[in-house]
Amino acid sequence: MRDGIRFGKAQVNGITLHYAEAGPADGPPLVLLHGFPEFWAGWRHQIPALADAGFRVIAPDQRGYNLSDKPRGVEAYDLDRLADDVVGLADHFGIAKLKLVGHDWGASVAWWLTTAKPERLERVAMINAPHPWVWRKAMREDAEQKKKSWYVQMFRLPWLPEAMMRSRNWRGLSDGLVSSSRPGTFSDDDFADYRVAWSRPGAVTAMVNWYRALLKKRMPESLPRIKTPVLLIWGLGDQFGAVSGAEASLALCDDGRKLFIEGATHWVQHEEPAQVNAALIDFLRA
Repeated sequence: MRDGIRFGKAQVNGITLHYAEAGPADGPPLVLLHGFPEFWAGWRHQIPALADAGFRVIAPDQRGYNLSDKPRGVEAYDLDRLADDVVGLADHFGIAKLKLVGHDWGASVAWWLTTAKPERLERVAMINAPHPWVWRKAMREDAEQKKKSWYVQMFRLPWLPEAMMRSRNWRGLSDGLVSSSRPGTFSDDDFADYRVAWSRPGAVTAMVNWYRALLKKRMPESLPRIKTPVLLIWGLGDQFGAVSGAEASLALCDDGRKLFIEGATHWVQHEEPAQVNAALIDFLRA
């Protein structure tokens, strides 16, 4: 138990996922999916607020991260497997239809589920990530996104990205978080927790393999319309994602809503937690 947070493990899709849980056991279940390079604690500003609002909040370490299993090989991090992990987690908790929130890569997985298995979703909120189909297309065709995604192309290389991130006590990763966020967004305590998670055997390669798998994935020529209600929250100072990708993703939705926040970055859930939490509660309660 940590500040009202309970911890557990679930056997899911052939692996073990570690998760944090908070809120009433009989509350509406809500799954939170973190992104790169965080873990469940990337939701530290959201978990208490959502639990206090009555949700049963479940925040897993996604595969490859922190205390969850880290299967070897790039193919283990294909979007379909990542999406199946979420469905398996829902099955573990007996959840027929999910309320789901994702940030960064967690939002990419959430977007993919809206396409692959919409029958398992009730409402989905994405934070600062376009649909991966849009993202892949934009990295080829959109000049602004090409510029913002330079680091993704570097992740194609073997071993070098991992070595750069590990160097100088993980300065590559921690400096990246600092330079892409508002001053003071991440504390020394946050970085101490992150370094522990990044240092777990196999974690850094697994984290990079999410990108390698996306770059290798064969995408369909087109997508079906997304009928699940979607809320897209976007910090407009995002150094990694062009807002054109946000708009293109919303254009795939029959019921897409947006909250674009001036002055916030890719890490908007950390920088503007009160505004983000209020928007999530309002959307997810409907």
